[in-house]
Amino acid sequence: MIARLRGRPVVVQEGLVVDVGGVGYLVAASAAALRKADGAGECVVETYMHVREDTLQLYGFADAAERELFTQLLTVNGVGPKVALAIVSGSSGSELRRAIALEDAARFQAIPGIGKKTAERIVLELKGKLAPGVDAPAATGRRSFVERDALVELGYTVAEAEQALASVDPALPAEERVRLALRQAA
Repeated sequence: MIARLRGRPVVVQEGLVVDVGGVGYLVAASAAALRKADGAGECVVETYMHVREDTLQLYGFADAAERELFTQLLTVNGVGPKVALAIVSGSSGSELRRAIALEDAARFQAIPGIGKKTAERIVLELKGKLAPGVDAPAATGRRSFVERDALVELGYTVAEAEQALASVDPALPAEERVRLALRQAA
């Protein structure tokens, strides 16, 4: 198995080609790995080799934690490598782990290709598999998801809603936080 590549990166439409000693490895890379490699003279990409009877495919990640989350997602029934890559590319590992700990299936439903049942299955199956050291959800964590969901219902993406809420005082009542977040987003 190929676990890591170090070499000269070339970003291509199909993903990332890492030139290692004159051999170019085509890697389907996460968004973080592509950002890390873009414009760099040399890069290190943590990889996962997916083996099927008709193909060998390398998936690349910015760090080992991102790769670990990817492999955990592959254990969920109905989640293949392309969907798992879309999940880890959509948010940071800490945000995804927090969403699993808080049982926030809506976070996963916002990713193209994931329906309600798959999102709920991800949360259910991975909740007990989180790596030690993941912070327990804060007491106010649920409330912020209600506020975020309110903004999503108004047409904002999950990322836009969270960004708008990040700049609002968390001690305020939920209605006031949503009102101020709307003002920030506008």
